Amino acid sequence: MAEVLRSRPAGPQAARARGRSGGIGRATSPPAERVSDDLRRHAGALLDRRRRVAALSLLAAGAMGGVAAYQNGLVRRLPEPPLELFDAEKVDASGEAYSLFHTPDASLGIVSYGATLALAGMGARERYVDTPLLPLVLAGKVVFDALGGLYLTAEQATKHRRFCSWCLVASVASVAMVPQVIPEARLALRQLLRR
Repeated sequence: MAEVLRSRPAGPQAARARGRSGGIGRATSPPAERVSDDLRRHAGALLDRRRRVAALSLLAAGAMGGVAAYQNGLVRRLPEPPLELFDAEKVDASGEAYSLFHTPDASLGIVSYGATLALAGMGARERYVDTPLLPLVLAGKVVFDALGGLYLTAEQATKHRRFCSWCLVASVASVAMVPQVIPEARLALRQLLRR
């Protein structure tokens, strides 16, 4: 695949940003520098989709951060749109929100979206050829997250008859990730079937 740079790449080439040899810290490698350059500097439809997944993961994690602050007692209130339909405090203070591992579910959501973010950024631009399992794992994770978000939304509707708008942001972001991962997952599956 021909290298196409973004019209406005992020930062210098990885080789130019390389630290001094010796000293304390991690070592670099050509594959690591390739991933750095691919994610920050190169253009392409699949990379754009991975960037969208990364952005949506950050959005969802940010929304969960607000809920986690409330669930951990760091803030006293969660602001909501002034509609009767929304009541994050009721939804997120419920026992159901602490039932898995007896911990705030938003904290688990942050960890989950962090894993999705890492999977979106893992590997070079043609990872569907080099490591086809990565796009398939990402696709599975994204579908799992979307189903989880839909389940929790249904739980809010049926048990609380109210919604947490912060949680809805995360759920919508999760569902929006699904079409972003499908093209790369298809290419990866074809690659695996050829082997």
